[in-house]
Amino acid sequence: MHDNDMLDDGRTHDEWWLASLGRTLVWARLRIREAGTAEVLDSDGNTLSYDSLDTARAALMDAEFVPFDGLDEDDAHARGFRLGEITPPEASSDDGLRHQMVRMLGARA
Repeated sequence: MHDNDMLDDGRTHDEWWLASLGRTLVWARLRIREAGTAEVLDSDGNTLSYDSLDTARAALMDAEFVPFDGLDEDDAHARGFRLGEITPPEASSDDGLRHQMVRMLGARA
């Protein structure tokens, strides 16, 4: 499911996680490293390092994030959006992502 997130050399793998606070969506990128460690790029643009993938995922879940790839239409509706309305941030660098990690949802239709 995440093959398009893997680099050609297979050394990293990215997952996008999402939290919602009212009408605000907050993104986090979980990057899995070849050595089994993980990094989370948070909504402030900070890179947080973790000793394992499980530790990183647990930290995200503790902060009420959910994996974006795991959302279905009902989950999205409960959070105030349609699944097809949003996509994870895209940029050529982490600095470019920083400004896209928090998004206000528009008015409900």
